[in-house]
Amino acid sequence: MALFIRRACGCQGSLSSFLKTGCLLQSCAAARSLHSGGRRLHAASAAVAIRIRPLYLLLGTGGGYAGYRQYEGYKDRRLQELGLDITPRVAHTWEVAIYKSVPTRLLSRAWGRLNQVELPTWLRKPVYSLYIWTFGVNMKEAAVEDLHQYRNLSEFFRRKLKPQARPVCDSHCVISPADGKILHFGRVKNCEVEQVKGVTYSLESFLGPQTWTENLPISKTSFQDQLVTKEGNELYHCVIYLAPGDYHCFHSPTDWKVFHRRHFPGSLMSVNPGVARWIKELFCYNERVVLTGGWQHGFFSLTAVGATNVGSIRIYFDRDLQTNSPRYSKGSHNDMSYVTNNNQDGIVMRKGEQLGEFNLGSTIVLIFEAPKDFTFNLKAGQKIHFGEAVGSL
Repeated sequence: MALFIRRACGCQGSLSSFLKTGCLLQSCAAARSLHSGGRRLHAASAAVAIRIRPLYLLLGTGGGYAGYRQYEGYKDRRLQELGLDITPRVAHTWEVAIYKSVPTRLLSRAWGRLNQVELPTWLRKPVYSLYIWTFGVNMKEAAVEDLHQYRNLSEFFRRKLKPQARPVCDSHCVISPADGKILHFGRVKNCEVEQVKGVTYSLESFLGPQTWTENLPISKTSFQDQLVTKEGNELYHCVIYLAPGDYHCFHSPTDWKVFHRRHFPGSLMSVNPGVARWIKELFCYNERVVLTGGWQHGFFSLTAVGATNVGSIRIYFDRDLQTNSPRYSKGSHNDMSYVTNNNQDGIVMRKGEQLGEFNLGSTIVLIFEAPKDFTFNLKAGQKIHFGEAVGSL
């Protein structure tokens, strides 16, 4: 009996040892599984960190650069307020390349479609009121002051003015074609035009190759001289920037005849004064419509320059013109002649007559021939309205 008890006790001890060993093995397996799971979790966290860090780096770098540009702009404005001259810091080639790589044409087309969406009546006043407050729009000048009457943003941007809001100056031969800010004006020198003080662009690149200079005397070798048709005349220019809050239509600046239209598909970079000081030949990069012709003193041209969200440039008498269209590629241009066998005078425009419109805000560039005693009645940086005097003889 004692022997049986001892054997039974021995079996119980073996069973207990076996169970202990099993528990220990389970614990080790669980520990190995937990450790393995921890390694996988750590690897997954590291992978996420690897994916996220470039985004953080990009955002940090972009934000820092944007902040730096804002600080530089603030310093320039402070110096301008003190009446000190500012030496423009022109963008490097790589900076321009990065800016041009942004799909501004696609974004502007999307913005244009958004502008065509009809807003609910209850939403119109809040949306337009915010825009009016942001950009300082004077709705008392608008032909339609009731904000509920504008079905979409496009109609609001292209609002007309009351007839008496912009009287046309009769005592000066050249008037402002639009509301805006005078960026620069003066004589064209060495085939270069100043978009702002100290930053220029090529006259030939801006207007494109001329088709009416083939029969001119060979002695006129420079592009600038080829545009001057009368002895003793000079070539002048004036740049007017239209802000988003300005009246977006533009008018004929003088009595003239439009012979030719040239459309340059291009980028749609911002043309605000800060960017115009930063990017040399900005107006040559951007999409633009060049109207050329003649007035009583010789050559005359008006160019409407597009900008970000302003891919739409409309010329009222030219229904064939389509700007910011995917079918046109950058670096090209397409021409349209208004002179035909049945119409030798082209399109006759009278001073103050409606000519075209932008969809938001942009720039108008006047380049024209006039006698040497032509004088501008302007100051750089001044605000000007359509119909006010630009210059006279």
